[in-house]
Amino acid sequence: MDGVVARDGRAASRFALLAASSRLLLMPPIRPLSPELVNQIAAGEVIERPASVVKELAENSLDAGARRIDIEVEQGGMRLIRVRDDGAGIAADELPLALAPHATSKIASFDDLTRVASMGFRGEALASIASVSRMSIASRRAADAQGARIENGTTRPAAHPVGTSIEVRDLFHAVPARRKFLRSDRTEFGHIDELVRSLALARPEVEFRLVHNGRPIRMLKPAADEAAQLQRAGELLGDAFAQACLRIDHAAAGLALRGWIGLPTASRAQADQQYFHVNGRLVRDKSVAHAVRQAYEDVLYHGRHPAFVLFLELDPAGVDVNVHPAKREVRFRDARLVHDFLYHALHDAVAHTRAGESAATPAPAGAGSAGAGYPAVPFRQFGLGVREAPADPYAALLGRRDASTMAEPLRMPEPEAGEAPPLGYALAQLAGIYILAENAQGLVLVDMHAAHERVTYEKLKAARDANQVRSQHLLVPEAIAVSEREAAAAEEYAEILAAYGMELDRSGPRQVTARRIPALLDGADAAQLARDVLAELAEHGNSRKLEELQNELLSTMACHGSVRAHRRLTIPEMNALLREMEATERSGQCNHGRPTWTQLSVAELDKLFLRGR
Repeated sequence: MDGVVARDGRAASRFALLAASSRLLLMPPIRPLSPELVNQIAAGEVIERPASVVKELAENSLDAGARRIDIEVEQGGMRLIRVRDDGAGIAADELPLALAPHATSKIASFDDLTRVASMGFRGEALASIASVSRMSIASRRAADAQGARIENGTTRPAAHPVGTSIEVRDLFHAVPARRKFLRSDRTEFGHIDELVRSLALARPEVEFRLVHNGRPIRMLKPAADEAAQLQRAGELLGDAFAQACLRIDHAAAGLALRGWIGLPTASRAQADQQYFHVNGRLVRDKSVAHAVRQAYEDVLYHGRHPAFVLFLELDPAGVDVNVHPAKREVRFRDARLVHDFLYHALHDAVAHTRAGESAATPAPAGAGSAGAGYPAVPFRQFGLGVREAPADPYAALLGRRDASTMAEPLRMPEPEAGEAPPLGYALAQLAGIYILAENAQGLVLVDMHAAHERVTYEKLKAARDANQVRSQHLLVPEAIAVSEREAAAAEEYAEILAAYGMELDRSGPRQVTARRIPALLDGADAAQLARDVLAELAEHGNSRKLEELQNELLSTMACHGSVRAHRRLTIPEMNALLREMEATERSGQCNHGRPTWTQLSVAELDKLFLRGR
């Protein structure tokens, strides 16, 4: 018992000692931090790794109007980072100020801060970098007879061409703890290379050169026109992107979006080729990611990610770029407007793609017709939804009297210029699965089930939209517990919910009552459906959950209503399906994102058979 008391006494003494220590920790007086410590704290926010240094210096070069930027690094940027540009340069007497904290030429008043149009503006970068490395700056303006160099706090004259050169050596030598968190030279250089790619995509008019350990890595010449810009994108992201992308050029409501988005069939396993720039600044934003994901939802294979290079331009007053020290994130003043603008621009671009169209070009103005340059054929509904001409208009073309038999050889006439449709004319069926057709480029192969599934699915969606969304009253209204924010969203977006056939009444601070749901979703879990929809409305100001669930049901119906594998099709049926594909939105992919067709050119066929060798 005495031992227990003793142990309790020792514990009490230790507690009293800790309490006294904690009081002592609060006792020191408030005092200002030293400038060196302030700069190192700022460096911890701005300078995470060598790529952060390259970013700050290259962005300063762009703000200076540089047309060429040379970036040289050694050991992944740990030993040396040298950035040279041909921009406006810095006056000799301003070089000490350039290294002073919160000194900048880019803003002068609060009004400037609300309309930031430059890449950098805080005035922290150079001072922060200098506090954790050995840095020197050499620069000359066009109006100056000679340049100047500042190093170790001393400024002296120096020979230098017009522009600025900044050398950063031994990064984090003053804070070795930070150095321990860096990765291998190869990994750190990979981050630098990724940064340069982003800058080169955003500023195609600027020449970029990147050298690592004396070896040239990137030598990117200026890209003056759209073709050269797409070529630069292909050089940076791969030829596969340049050959399978759509050009975006859309403006509305004071917003302008341009760039390229990859076709759904060119999606990637990772989100590693997604570049979104706001007024020339590469950013990450949840609302943007959500808009892109929704735009691709109906065509992208499960678990895949689209590739894109997009540039959003808007009034600088409409976006706050001062929310992150490294300027990686922004805050839109009207996030819902931006989200909806992006969604509609990308959704429409993807929707207007049709099988047979070439990539990297806008969709045709007459999208939706049977095609241009060849006559439309009157069809009647037949079989499992494949449409066939009533009297076989292809009989003469195929050189036979009976289109339902293959007894006579097929003799395809030479098509006149501009006459052949994009997917050509059917030749035969392979393995009961694929349609073989010939067009002006060569051989077309079509997965008939996947193609007809998309055609049927789009027709079902059009029929649903034409009849509007019908709703189904719940036999017993269901009270659903939600968050206070979600309950408020039910009130605010009641009209949007009603348009999709859903009625949710707020019945308490954290409760809603479901009274109606869409008829297509009869039998669905009303409570879970309401929570999902309200969560999206509260987060993004809109929700496509109802439409997504309806589309899933229609997709299932389309799958069961489409021609099955190994069903023998006649030549007219095959041609009818090809024409349907050319007139149907998103027909290049089935409902699950898989490709419905592919093209083999004559040159590719010649290569297979070694012709001309």
